[in-house]
Amino acid sequence: MKNSNNLTQELIKYVLSQGADLAGAAGTKTISSERNLVHGDFKYVIVAAIRLSESVLAEITDYPTKTYYHHYRTVNMALDQLALKIVRFLQAGGHKAFPVPASQLVDWEKQRGIFSHKHAAVEAGLGWLGRNNLLVTPDCGSQIRLVSVLTDAELDAGRPLDQDCGECRDCIDACPASAIADDPAFFDHERCYSQLDTFVRKKLAGQHICGICVKACSPSRRKKL
Repeated sequence: MKNSNNLTQELIKYVLSQGADLAGAAGTKTISSERNLVHGDFKYVIVAAIRLSESVLAEITDYPTKTYYHHYRTVNMALDQLALKIVRFLQAGGHKAFPVPASQLVDWEKQRGIFSHKHAAVEAGLGWLGRNNLLVTPDCGSQIRLVSVLTDAELDAGRPLDQDCGECRDCIDACPASAIADDPAFFDHERCYSQLDTFVRKKLAGQHICGICVKACSPSRRKKL
């Protein structure tokens, strides 16, 4: 039987080999019950990220483009396929595994799903929760999408990074809804959702997405900080 360290290293190596740009493991005990609605004895989670195209994001001005909408859906589908591969990898080793959809909301106004990918990613040490209410990573900024697989396999949990957004406030300046505050705790979900709803009603996007603050939190910008 593999020990937790060997299994974790092997699993992360596998996830990266299957197309992920980032991957990490975390324990689920540190994730609050309101952010984890999955039933079952899953003590650990593997989180994976795929980087978005900075060129597609560059086309966004003050509303989401049709190309971004297509790209967003394509990356989500790739993440769901990746999650399926992770499930098969874990089940082949005799473990239980529960794939959380990359993009499935059960509470639209609060933009919440059955499990918080971004909070798991914070616990795994992939990044931190930024002012824009998204995961911010050292190398990719917020220009990523995430997926998670919960498991009963014993994994070595990562540690949260001792980093934050520092002096960067680009997302605050860019947000058309004025939903982003200096303190991430005061992110205005209602203003954000209202703006997303406006985009949908104007038929600018076929889904409640934006991408403006994602574009603002760019890898090139982060490397200069």
